[in-house]
Amino acid sequence: MKSISNLDIVSRAKLACIYAGITWGLFWIPLRMLDRAGIYGAWATVLFYVVPLLLFLPYLIFRWNKILRCGLPLHFIGLASGTSLALYADALIYTEVVRGLLLFYMTPIWSLILARIVLGEAITPPRMLAIALGLLGMLVLLGIDVGMPLPRNTGDWMGLLGGMGWAVAAVLLRKDDGSHAMEFTLSYFFWGSVAAVIIAISPLAGDIELPTMSSVWGVMPWFLVVALILVIPAAWAVIWGAPHLNPGVVALLFMIEVSVGTVTAAIWANEPFGARELIGVILITLAGLSEFIYAPIHRLFPHKR
Repeated sequence: MKSISNLDIVSRAKLACIYAGITWGLFWIPLRMLDRAGIYGAWATVLFYVVPLLLFLPYLIFRWNKILRCGLPLHFIGLASGTSLALYADALIYTEVVRGLLLFYMTPIWSLILARIVLGEAITPPRMLAIALGLLGMLVLLGIDVGMPLPRNTGDWMGLLGGMGWAVAAVLLRKDDGSHAMEFTLSYFFWGSVAAVIIAISPLAGDIELPTMSSVWGVMPWFLVVALILVIPAAWAVIWGAPHLNPGVVALLFMIEVSVGTVTAAIWANEPFGARELIGVILITLAGLSEFIYAPIHRLFPHKR
């Protein structure tokens, strides 16, 4: 019964991470709306962190004692996860989207290696195949002529460091049992807010216009809804699901963001979607589903190699 229970938890954790990937694939919609409302570039990223943090304040007030008991791991995880995803979000602004995506989504490789070194988790052939499928899918989807890019500007380095930072966060989360998901989500938004603000006011952001208070208040009615039904649930799903999965698997499941973004942009923004896009989406989907497919086959044929 215990093994069945653990299996159920792992399956739910995978679904939670897939949900987060799907949600992230929709973030381009509110980002475009913020841009049209006069909240540009890195300041849009700030809003994605600060508003959910403010919504978390009642939880902070009433559960401060439980938060304190989490100690330093709370801040290490929040710093790694919040900073890495803030860097990723800004990477898509300060470099070509293709390069930012490819450099960040090297993270399955870093996650798998780090999990092997720190946690002693095996690098299995199915996971290596899944990573190859996912990266190939991204190259096809984003333009195989681009190849695997090397960092050449600030945005590129943001994407690469963001991916490495998330690998660290996923390994740290793996050491937790998932029971502190709310506390770690709060820490994620706190440290993400700090990182996003630092980037926005630093020379890294360039000469970017500070949004007016009227612009901010103007978007609040609908952005609060976005924060409540998209941003916060997606963050919680990641923080809860990641401790139950190999960090490399978590990164693979996140890749679905690219497929969802491609498909929804084709539907709602009239962006191109042809044979290349279809092949890329299929390859990335196969990479994400490989963990679901491999486990039942392995249980049915445990002695097959």
